[in-house]
Amino acid sequence: MRLSHGWMTLFGLLAFGSASADEAKPAAPPNVLVILTDEHNFRTLGCYRALLPKEQAYVWGDGVAVETPHIDSLAKRGLLCERFYAASPVCTPSRAAFFSGRYPQNTGAHQNDLPLNDDVLTFAAALKSKGYATGYAGKWHLNGAGKPEWGPSRKFGFDDNAYMFNRGHWKQLEDTPAGPKVKASGRKGEASYGVEGADAKSFTTDFLADKAVAFIRSHKQQPFCYVVSFPDPHGPNTVRPPYDTMYANANIRRPATASEKGSGLPSCAAPPDKPQFENMARYFGMVKCIDDNVGKILAGLHEAGLTERTLVVFTADHGDMCGEHGRVNKGIPLDGSARVPFVMAYPGVLKPGTVIREALSNVDFKPTLLGLLGLPKDPRDEGRDASRLLLNGKRDEGWEDVTFSRHSSGNWLMAVTSRHKFIVSTDSSPCLFDLVADPFELRNRCFETSSRPVVRELATALKRYAEKTGDACAEQPAVRADLAWAMGKDAAYVASERPLQRRRKANDDADAPDDN
Repeated sequence: MRLSHGWMTLFGLLAFGSASADEAKPAAPPNVLVILTDEHNFRTLGCYRALLPKEQAYVWGDGVAVETPHIDSLAKRGLLCERFYAASPVCTPSRAAFFSGRYPQNTGAHQNDLPLNDDVLTFAAALKSKGYATGYAGKWHLNGAGKPEWGPSRKFGFDDNAYMFNRGHWKQLEDTPAGPKVKASGRKGEASYGVEGADAKSFTTDFLADKAVAFIRSHKQQPFCYVVSFPDPHGPNTVRPPYDTMYANANIRRPATASEKGSGLPSCAAPPDKPQFENMARYFGMVKCIDDNVGKILAGLHEAGLTERTLVVFTADHGDMCGEHGRVNKGIPLDGSARVPFVMAYPGVLKPGTVIREALSNVDFKPTLLGLLGLPKDPRDEGRDASRLLLNGKRDEGWEDVTFSRHSSGNWLMAVTSRHKFIVSTDSSPCLFDLVADPFELRNRCFETSSRPVVRELATALKRYAEKTGDACAEQPAVRADLAWAMGKDAAYVASERPLQRRRKANDDADAPDDN
């Protein structure tokens, strides 16, 4: 197999260090292992809590937390992106952006249960073209409404996709002579989300981790790209023993923001009339089970002798409010929903313990991965190549510390930096949060005189994004008027005519099919 110049440069130096140039031979290309979770609140990971003051780290009670040593080890050996956002905080559009490098509105899959366009080139397809073995196990959710739909015929570069299922949050899986299937069944024999009888072999997180280890073992002689996609900790909040009772006695409480009304919040950020909460003890149990299985996968890499030549990523498709602002689930621009964990270990290439402060999005993942591997850019990618930033902390010329997210039906748009978040929506006045002074996003500072420069800057960036990527939300009359005001010089704001404002339910994505 022919190696790119980037691989030869990075890995020839890495593998041979002090060897003379005529003695050095290029090392094999690095493996790529992606561990993806679903609806995962970033505060449940120890590596993220370590960056936060106590009141932000322990929102569910003083010292109440899940220990995640295996995921944390990836951040210690590599890097953590402090402000990493979903391009749209709902399953299908977020995954579409992550795998394609395009914004959701340009993938065909801008809402749940819509299929990815046939012309999309995923990072797996790009690596397959360079000789990588590719595989995928777990939830996919990019092939339409099929449920579970094992091994979709459209593989998008993932050759070994027998354990890929399109949709659902099944708690038990099993192998059969006819292929994998959901183990639990309801009264009428249909596949169900039942967890009764699940064990360390059949529980979905364990089952999929075992498939990842098996793939690693069988492909250790060639470069591979593999994705294991756990459907947890998305609801229903159930998990197998002993994780189901592991946090039963923890003194879990509602986050303080559940009882805060805030100031000037748009409907997509305001608390609902009836605050909601979920079973966080079992949510913690799901996260702990995930971390233990990440440990199993990392042990499989070690046993295969591949730790030092495997780039490992841990991330999620979107977050879960988990009671903050009195909300559960996702679909809104607040950090609990839109901000996701992203950690990466790349031995010998990334400086251990690096923290990236700039705002990034999962639409940036594909171009950044190709950049890290020294592979050619895909001209169709709309995300940014942040490889230089990850490698040495330096921004490319013209780099802006801003990224974007959107509602799956175009009801709101967001521009976010390492400090500020600006939101425009179809049914509320614009909003600006100072994420440093107001980390819980309770005070709208958009109309304060001192905020005008930041509002103008972010509105201008949001307008450029919308024009460049064809985001039609920016052309809706109320949003267009708000952007024009925000970019202008007049400080006085006059609300434009809007549809009757409504208070959104806790799961803000009511107009898109859910993936339960």
